[in-house]
Amino acid sequence: MAGEGLTVSIVDKGPIKVVQCKGYIDTTTSGLLENTMGELLSSKNYKIIIDLSGVDYISSAGWGIFISEIKNIRKNKGDLKLVSMKPEVMEIFELLDFTNILEYYKSLDEAVKKFK
Repeated sequence: MAGEGLTVSIVDKGPIKVVQCKGYIDTTTSGLLENTMGELLSSKNYKIIIDLSGVDYISSAGWGIFISEIKNIRKNKGDLKLVSMKPEVMEIFELLDFTNILEYYKSLDEAVKKFK
């Protein structure tokens, strides 16, 4: 897993920002995701969808970013939704029991509709 990078891009869907991640989210790459989240929140974007279709692995550091931000996001009447998790990522998500904290959708369209 070492040496695997992460690319993060933001797709603008009106009031909703979609953060597309590709690669591995671990201690070495989670800073990039953290900075992206920080930028979105500092510019008052609280409706965020994280597209994980290109992510093969998320470490506890990666999950921690989502969990640490969710309270602040919801306090500002927003939400953070995860979409398109690969089975191996979904397995850890369920194992860590984050299903009660974070909303997960199979498709981007589904998650976008939930914001409306």
